[in-house]
Formats: sequence, C-alpha cells, structure tokens
Amino acid sequence: MSVHRSIANVTEAIVNRSEKSRNRYLDKIARAHDNKPKRKALGCANLAHGFAACGMHDKEELRNGTGPNLAIITSFNDMLSAHQPFERYPDLIRQAARDVGGTAQVAGGVPAMCDGVTQGETGMELSLFSRDVIAMATAVGLSHQMFDAAVYLGVCDKIVPGLIIGALSFGHLPSVFVPAGPMTSGLPNDEKGKVRQLYAQGKVSRAELLEAEAQSYHGPGTCTFYGTANSNQMLMEIMGLHLPGTTFVNPGSDLRDEITKASAKQALSISSLGNRYTPIGKIYDEKAVVNGVVGLLATGGSTNHTMHLIAMAAAAGIHLTWDDIADLSAAVPLLTRIYPNGKADVNHFNAAGGMGFLIRELLESGYLHEDVTTIMGTGLSGYLQEPGLSADGALTWRESSKVSSDTSVLRGVSEAFQETGGLNVLDGTLGRAVIKSSAIPADRHVIEAPARIFHAQEDLVEAFKKGELHKDVICVVRFQGPKANGMPELHRMTPPLAVLQDLGFKVALITDGRMSGASGKVPAAIHVTPEAADGGPIARLQDGDIIRLDCDKGTLKVLVDHREFLNRPLAEQDLSGNEDGTGRELFASFRKLVGTADTGATIFGVS
Repeated sequence: MSVHRSIANVTEAIVNRSEKSRNRYLDKIARAHDNKPKRKALGCANLAHGFAACGMHDKEELRNGTGPNLAIITSFNDMLSAHQPFERYPDLIRQAARDVGGTAQVAGGVPAMCDGVTQGETGMELSLFSRDVIAMATAVGLSHQMFDAAVYLGVCDKIVPGLIIGALSFGHLPSVFVPAGPMTSGLPNDEKGKVRQLYAQGKVSRAELLEAEAQSYHGPGTCTFYGTANSNQMLMEIMGLHLPGTTFVNPGSDLRDEITKASAKQALSISSLGNRYTPIGKIYDEKAVVNGVVGLLATGGSTNHTMHLIAMAAAAGIHLTWDDIADLSAAVPLLTRIYPNGKADVNHFNAAGGMGFLIRELLESGYLHEDVTTIMGTGLSGYLQEPGLSADGALTWRESSKVSSDTSVLRGVSEAFQETGGLNVLDGTLGRAVIKSSAIPADRHVIEAPARIFHAQEDLVEAFKKGELHKDVICVVRFQGPKANGMPELHRMTPPLAVLQDLGFKVALITDGRMSGASGKVPAAIHVTPEAADGGPIARLQDGDIIRLDCDKGTLKVLVDHREFLNRPLAEQDLSGNEDGTGRELFASFRKLVGTADTGATIFGVS
C-alpha cells in the first residue's frame, strides 16, 4: 500500500528531526532488555518480598518457575464511570496468565481524576499535571523489576497519555493497553447541550439540568461523546496497542471479559521469554505517531491531543510539532460526525463500522502507514477485523465491515465530510493557538470583533448574565495557561457563548487555557502560547481591541498598530489564589517547570 505523499513527507521530517534523540532512546531500551526474567537477578530478600502475598501456585511459579510475570498498572476507582469496570480486571488477568503458564500481579495503581467532576472547580487546576504524575506513578510500579510484560488499565483524559509516557520509560517491556469501553447511549448529547444552554439563560431549574446530566451520564463506561477519553481509545487501537476492534465494546458483557483475558495472554506471548519479543518502545515509533495523528484528524478528535501526542512522542525520543499536526490536517479527510462534531455518539460510530472500517478506508487511500509493528505481530492490516463470541463463548474474529451502515456518522474517503481534518494551527501577532474547526459552521470560520478581556471564566459568565456580551465580541480569557494555574478546561463558558452565537452575534473565544475534546460550535482559539503568565502577547490586549480570527488562513491577529501594541505594558494578574487549596500547593514545582503548550505542556522536557 503506497502512502500519500503528504503523510510520507511529514513522517520523513519527523524521522530526520528526531534522529539523535530517537537513537538515544532505542539505545536506552536495548541496555534495559534482558532475555531472562530480571527478578532472577534480584537478591533473595528482594524476591521474597515480591511474591510474599501471592497464593501458593503463583508463589511457586515466581520462586522457581520460568514462566513470564505480567505487571498490571491500573487506574481503577469507582468514582469514574469509565474506570469502574476495571475493578474486576485483575482477577480476569491473573487467571488468564495462569492459563498460559504465567503469573500476573498488580504492580501499582495510578490516580485517575474525572474532569467531568472537577469542571469549573479548583481541582481542575491539577488535571493537566495529573498526566505527569500518572507517568511517574507508572514508573514507580514497574521499578520493582519483577515483570516480563505489562498491561495498562486506563481510559480517560490524562490517564492514557500518562500511562504511555510511563510505559515508554520502560520501553523494553512488551505492553498491551486494555480498554473498558463506552457506557451505553443515554440522553443524546445534543439534547443535553440544549438543556445546558437553557439553564445558562435561566429558563430551566437546577433540578432539570441535573436530571438531563444524569440521563446522559448514567452508567459504567466512558462518556459517549467524542472527547479526550474516547480519542485516547481510538489512538491506542490505531497505534496497534489494543487488540483489533476492541476499543468501543461496552463494559459488563461476556465479550468484554474475553477481550480482557485475551489482552493479558497477548502481552505474555510477546515477552522476551518467547520468540515474538515486541517491546512497546519499538512499536511506538515515528510511523505509529503519524498514524495516531491521522486517526485523530480523521475522526475530529480532542484538541487536548495537540499537547498529549507531543508529550507522548517525546517520551520515545520523537519530536512531533504543531506544524506536523497542521500539515497532516491539511491532507487528511474528516470521516466521522460524532458529538460535538455531529449528533451521534461513539456507540453509533461503532455500530456504523467503527475502527475496522475507519482503518480500512485510511489504509486503502494511503493515509496510514501499514508497515508498523503492533502487539499482534502484524502490520496495521491486521486491524481489519473485529471480535465476537462463538456458540461456546470463546473469542473469535471476523473481518470488519467494508461498508458504513450509517453514512451520517461514518463515511469512506470518497465521500468524506470534508477534505481536511479540521484541526488548525493559528499564527499571528497574538502568538500561536489551535482551533477545532471541524465543528464550526463555515460562516463562522472568520470572526472579526472587539475584544472583551477576562481573567477568569466565572467573570465571563457573570458578564453574560448582566447582558454585557450581547453583541459581536471576542472574549479573551487569559492567565489560564500551565504556568499560571495548571491550564484548566474552561467549559463553563461554552453554554453562554453558544447562546450568544444562536442569537446571531459574531462570537469567538481566545484563551491560553483548554477546552478539550468537548469544544463546541463556537470558534475557540485555545492553548495560546506564549501564555499570559509567560509574557505572551495575549497579556497586552485591552478591551475594545479589534481581533481577527481566521480559520481558513490560519491567522490570529490583533488589528492595532504593531509598534503601539509592542509598547504596551504586559497585564499583571495576582495568581496567589491559585497556589493553595485542593492540593494545589503540592504542584508549585510543576507550575515552575512546565513547558509550553506547543511542546506538550510537560514537566519532563524534550530530549
């Protein structure tokens, strides 16, 4: 399968740019690799501690046996709907390991916060940094060196990127990511959105809003809209780290249990103790990274991944940039309409043909690299299948659909919803930003209007309630970047801005904060860098400045005399209120060390 020239060119640029750091990374994991269990080299006291709590069978295997031992890194908690199903997984995985002559141990747990719970609250200021905490917690779990392979149980926003970064720090270990699946469909997302807008206008009560939210988020599994959590899951499959076709199977089913057990067996089968050794550091290469970006663009995925993908790639010695993402976006067609980029949810996407159909279309049209390494020991063409159960309950595989059963949700390349991926990078006198244009009506791709400056999303909401924003306006919410306050998501602003747009006003948002995969139909230039707290141009803006946001040309400009603008003092903001409470005092060093949004907003840096 020949690769589209644009895809090949971007891949080549990444390979060339990353040559030295990638080689250093590969040398590192080569030094860490050993073809015998590392636990055999531990001291007797060390090893005894490692199996002390095991049952007799597992203890005997770990003490004297030669079978592989599987690490389980879990993000289970029963507050997150997406992570609650993981409670049962360790028992399934342990038994699956025993069935093939191995053992499995929970090596460690990682924190998993829910952005849906912390949205608009101070806890959200820990959200982005939790990714790097998860990476470190993963490394702590694996540092016991008792393991020959690992499975990772994670789904949501920062959890999967953190697990990837941690896994790549142990890149010599074969690794399989195990999904939990989306909750079944509840109240349609667009209906929930309408109730939110009515509440913002004071037209429905809090009780009515809560009922709508509860009908939408109603059971175990991921939220069904196509935000960062479900974008994560798509990425793991298209990068070859899930079993094929398993990403969007609902939790609580016999099929999901069999997938979990098969994932554990697959991880053990590719350990260095067999003849199919496949470490994650080799799977996660430049072509896999490009495949991930292509998948994100073709599905209209989360803008959070303009940071996460860069940070994840850096952990494997790969230098991905916003320009790479923009260049790929210009070439990759949009093949899905999933909320907020449509009315359907991920269950509808899966029913229409799901990942198998998507990968087939992108492969056959040259938008994906087929010649990659996956956990299946195949190229990406091994992902053109989906799981099912035989009459006796065993896991079986069948060819994935070659036809979409609902072209309002999922289409082939020849009838794409649009020719580009709809994720743009904006450049101009206000710095750089990203915008998810795929959900924005064409007549809103260019907005020119006076600025209204805010330093908190609550102030914007209050101004809306007072009627001060009922006009053409570009709202600027600054001092929301990683250095300022950890870069929280700012979704409290979405309903009022959507109301203003529905009233016919030209409205846009500019912020150095985040809006994530739930970015709606209001044009939003987000992740502005340099951020205000780092002396970025956004800190020079004043109320009434005319700003022009142009998705089509990829520009973000303030229409003020350039010399005058540069001579303005930088606005200052007292950030002391963000420094403590809800655990924020523990993250002071993160705010000092964190990099810029366009380099992944990570504390680990880029080698």
